[in-house]
Amino acid sequence: MKTIRYFIFFLFLFIGGNTFAQQISKAELQVNGLTCSMCSRATETSLKSLGFIENVAPDLNRNIFVITFKSDQKVDLDQIRDKVQDAGFSIGDLSATINFKNTQVNDSGLAELDGNVFQFINAKNKTLDGPVVARIMDKDFITSSAFKKKAAELNSESYLKGKGLVQGKETRIFHLSI
Repeated sequence: MKTIRYFIFFLFLFIGGNTFAQQISKAELQVNGLTCSMCSRATETSLKSLGFIENVAPDLNRNIFVITFKSDQKVDLDQIRDKVQDAGFSIGDLSATINFKNTQVNDSGLAELDGNVFQFINAKNKTLDGPVVARIMDKDFITSSAFKKKAAELNSESYLKGKGLVQGKETRIFHLSI
């Protein structure tokens, strides 16, 4: 009987470990306001405090941080934004490599992947499969002037709020450009 319990335990452990596939594997983060190596260090330290980040590699020549994520953790883009702001800076641009799994983008540009909702600004009626580099276009993920310009162009309430109704429930929606 004990052997069967161990077998079932390891079976669930094995299956459970393989059912979570990481959505976002890598990101390039441009931070505005960095003027010295101490600013870069403060941002790097703040980002490394997030449990889902594997490594942060600063590129001081381009003011970019190349971030890799732990393979068994879910990435929260809003927490990355918050950590950059906590360090006293702002995001100028964030591009992420998102691993889509035969994900359908509907005729309005909406797609769901593992509980996250993405609104594509420049893609509709297509199926995404495999790694895709996408630029996050939401407020505080691009410069304020770029956000204002895009908001006027899109004229969308969900873009302004970063949230919208999905299946009758208010949901965080990330707006992407690929």
